Amino acid sequence: MDGGEGHPAVIREYREDDFEAVTRLWRAARELAFPDFQRRKGHTFEEDCDYFRNVILESNDVWVAEVDGRVAGFLAIAGDFVDQLYIHPDFQRRGLGKELLDFAKARSPEHVWLYTLQVNTNGRAFYEKNGFVAVRFGVSPAPESEPDVEYHWRGKARVKDEI
Repeated sequence: MDGGEGHPAVIREYREDDFEAVTRLWRAARELAFPDFQRRKGHTFEEDCDYFRNVILESNDVWVAEVDGRVAGFLAIAGDFVDQLYIHPDFQRRGLGKELLDFAKARSPEHVWLYTLQVNTNGRAFYEKNGFVAVRFGVSPAPESEPDVEYHWRGKARVKDEI
């Protein structure tokens, strides 16, 4: 994987000393992806830290994409469900998101699914470009309670079985 400008990226397991960098990355990427939503919700950095520690880390395996010792992205996955996939704004559009998504597909080669907010048009285009299909439009659970989209990817073995 290329983290940009010829610098290789490494996908590795999350470590506790990644906490602040990952939480700041998560916040910055969300603000870029859906700024109106972020302004309306008005979560403080401390609230983001609490949520990340007590919800995301507790219910997912977390993997970090690192470039030159810097946390550039992360993937939070539980089984075949991608709960979170974010790339730091400084590293977007360099292939890191695809590498993390491919990593999720390799961990669950028959099926991967996820949700994203409907307003996340760049994210939706990214998932669709990478083989995901929108299967349901709905509303995310509280506290967000925002229009969302459920996406599914079916691995090649599964598709062959269905033909």
